[in-house]
Amino acid sequence: MKQFQSRCLLVVALLSIVAASQGWAAAGTVRSGGAIQLGSVTYRLDGVDVPPIDQLCINEHADVWTCGIEARDQLAKMIAGKQVRCDDLGADPAYRKRRIGVCRVEGETTSLGQLLIGMGFALNAVTSAARFKTDEARAREARQGMWKGCFVAPREFRIGRTDGVLLGAACSPERDREIRKALFPEHAAMPPGCNIKGKYAVRARVTGNRGIYHLQACRSYPGLTEPDRWFCSEEDAQADGFRRAYNCRANSKGK
Repeated sequence: MKQFQSRCLLVVALLSIVAASQGWAAAGTVRSGGAIQLGSVTYRLDGVDVPPIDQLCINEHADVWTCGIEARDQLAKMIAGKQVRCDDLGADPAYRKRRIGVCRVEGETTSLGQLLIGMGFALNAVTSAARFKTDEARAREARQGMWKGCFVAPREFRIGRTDGVLLGAACSPERDREIRKALFPEHAAMPPGCNIKGKYAVRARVTGNRGIYHLQACRSYPGLTEPDRWFCSEEDAQADGFRRAYNCRANSKGK
């Protein structure tokens, strides 16, 4: 009986993978502003650079806002109650355990990534040449989303580059230092439900990573009072190039 149940579960899992990879429509689950899950497959939206959950931006009134959370919420609104189709473009070379996908709401011709760029919640990815540059320019001119204030490109936020180019209509050279301090605070607030701490570390480069993440079950967790990043899941942390701290218990996955 147990063998039969195991085989059934295996068949269901395989079917979900095949369905997602072939672009069949299914209900999607938003993992972040730039990632959507169909069945057991998580796709990174092709051609776009979307702010991660913990990225902060400044609005036109010089107030800090959680643009990463807003990007995720905007994507969730796009697919709410709808079927999503993702055309699989192959393994993601930058994010382990994920695929590259051109994802659309069933019946729509414009991809979700292109829609996010048009709303000002994503940038044209460097690797996609000028594919969505027109959409990005229109969002910038109309001061949509992140463009209404000041921010750094998501790709630069991910690597912790605090001296990167400031983008947006409200970036004042006279307030450069103040703005950067707000975008990269020493004590970044934990996003709701995202309690995994990340710290950039040179020693992580030995394993091909840029940082180390710490779960609540890790001995190092309480002492890490100034994390550089916050993640909602281990998969998200690993996708951004962080490895788990070695002092975590073997059974501490996801805690």
